[in-house]
Amino acid sequence: MFGFFGIVVIAALALLFMSIKVLPEYQRGVVLTLGRYTGTKGPGLVLLVPIVQRMMRVDLRVTVMDVPPQDVISRDNVSVRVNAVVYFRVVEPDKSMLQVANFFQATSQLAQTRLRSVLGQHELDEILSQRDSINHSLQQILDEATDPWGIKITNVEIKDVDLNDTMVRAIARQAEAERERRAKVIHAEGEMQAAEKLRDAAAMLSQQPQALQLRYLQTLADMSSNGKSSTIVFPLPLDLITPLINGLPRS
Repeated sequence: MFGFFGIVVIAALALLFMSIKVLPEYQRGVVLTLGRYTGTKGPGLVLLVPIVQRMMRVDLRVTVMDVPPQDVISRDNVSVRVNAVVYFRVVEPDKSMLQVANFFQATSQLAQTRLRSVLGQHELDEILSQRDSINHSLQQILDEATDPWGIKITNVEIKDVDLNDTMVRAIARQAEAERERRAKVIHAEGEMQAAEKLRDAAAMLSQQPQALQLRYLQTLADMSSNGKSSTIVFPLPLDLITPLINGLPRS
């Protein structure tokens, strides 16, 4: 009699132990009663009917998922290797358990396919220079696709864009040519500005002949005071000797 009573007590304690569950603040429990969804429990103490009810735990914290490197062909037919990182969290635990078999694997595969699809619509220069806009586009596309699963994509970041050696050398040559082009443009702009200044100076000197004579003399003084002995052949302006010629007595 005592043995039977002991077995009953032990069985009752085991069932009581199986019926008590404790969920931390960052977890929720999806409860199934006889295979049917009957609610989401937690956090804290949760009591279940043994054998009849079953609970599946769901983590609500932000999950960081590394997207494996993907071989992508850009719109301008350049082959690149790109990897990314996706930040997401579960916002509806019941959907994440009932609508998809494994939401983590499903999100990972979806991120890989969407990454190749989106980057294939951009040229290489855009992939390298417009990462913020591409990240935002990827985040919106993935968020819409995972919404039926109760998943919220909070952020997507492209980590690395790897190019082969041939493309790296081609980009280096392109950058060098671009720098040379800018140098030539800057030099041409400087010549144009100098020509404009010389034109303005010539127009100003032409208004006063005396100013032109003073400029001739100033140039001659600068050349003679450089400390080097040299022979200077300097044209004598006719305006300097015209007064002398006019002052001579005429026979």
